[in-house]
Amino acid sequence: MKAIMRDKSELKDSGIEWMGEIPQSWNIIANKYVMHKEKSLCAKWNDEDVLSLTMNGVIVRDLINPTGKMPTTFDGYQYVKKGDLLMCLFDIDVTPRCVGRVLNNGVTSPAYSNFKMHDNAKLGYYYYYYLMMDHTKELLHLAKNLRHSFTEEQLGVLKVPLPPINEQQRIAHYLDDRCSKIDTIIAEAKASIEEYKELKQAVIDKYILGYNDIHIKLNHLGSLKNGLNFTHFEENGNIKFLGVGCFKDNTILSKEDSFENIHIDFEIDDEYLLINGDIIFVRSNGSKDLVGRSIMVDNITFPLTYSGFCIRFRNQHTEIVDSKFLLYYFRTSYFKESLLKHSNDSTNINNLNQGMLNAIRISAPIKNEQLMVIEKLEKKLCTMEDVISEKQSLIEDLEAYKKSLIYEVVTGKRKVVA
Repeated sequence: MKAIMRDKSELKDSGIEWMGEIPQSWNIIANKYVMHKEKSLCAKWNDEDVLSLTMNGVIVRDLINPTGKMPTTFDGYQYVKKGDLLMCLFDIDVTPRCVGRVLNNGVTSPAYSNFKMHDNAKLGYYYYYYLMMDHTKELLHLAKNLRHSFTEEQLGVLKVPLPPINEQQRIAHYLDDRCSKIDTIIAEAKASIEEYKELKQAVIDKYILGYNDIHIKLNHLGSLKNGLNFTHFEENGNIKFLGVGCFKDNTILSKEDSFENIHIDFEIDDEYLLINGDIIFVRSNGSKDLVGRSIMVDNITFPLTYSGFCIRFRNQHTEIVDSKFLLYYFRTSYFKESLLKHSNDSTNINNLNQGMLNAIRISAPIKNEQLMVIEKLEKKLCTMEDVISEKQSLIEDLEAYKKSLIYEVVTGKRKVVA
């Protein structure tokens, strides 16, 4: 099957802003005439599959090795069946994915809204239609309450397209095929990126570890300082701010737009202002993977402070160990292993403190050799980062193409033919 663009003469105005034009042969109908909500509660859970709505669709949860929040009991969950459409109609603004197809019988949270399709509607077509709306969070613009939620009645009066039933089927089959192929390429690109990240780690370890010329504890090289807690963030603040959200996959930050804005009505002490060469660690975060991550600021020409969830390290003996060498040292597997020794968790660092950092012993070559090592390392890393960047761009392009394809096909601007 393929999808070809329809001629403008074959289209008409749908009367729905986010849909635009649709084929002349399609109708517009209230959503309540294509599906209805059903809720059948499970009084006593009997080991049925427990389903959850995720970015990867409606999945069967792993109850042996669970991730995320788990209730104490599944009693009171609702039954769902293969062929249902599951929707999250509350907190639409912060819910990553609000629609999914149910592919297994089981039970799921009663907070979800479960819909049964009518005889004039195919599950696949309306799944992709509401997925299209979820991509742009169209329902968010229509929800008027503080929880950004929709009731069954509100959803029921929402206008939706009604293509002929056989065309709905063709659209669903076509999008299943095309999206599956796109998702496979995306998954391969993501797997390749992870391989390159592992290779980057191995390269950093190879170039930075194994020297014996200098042995020194971190507290003998410089000073540590926890950041300040701020609550007032605004677009036009009067000072720049480095928070945990600035870290991402960055190594060194220097551009002013890389930081957030805050407004303060008091004078910040100089020790809470960052200077070039400062290294900042994530001290505490809901994501344990972020704790212990480091970043450097350089070429800063503007006032910049930092979060109370961070610790700043200032190298006061650059004649002994170069700050960039330290930055890469803090990114070695040895450094993380050293932190784990001081943590109560054998796999993750729950919280970082100054005592843990001060106890870290740095091993390095002499200063001149440090500079040569950094130069060679950064050339290697630059090549790998270019490859990673290309693959990330490919993923972004494919994601954008998939969204565009779904929109054009479910609104009938493209016609699916054999």
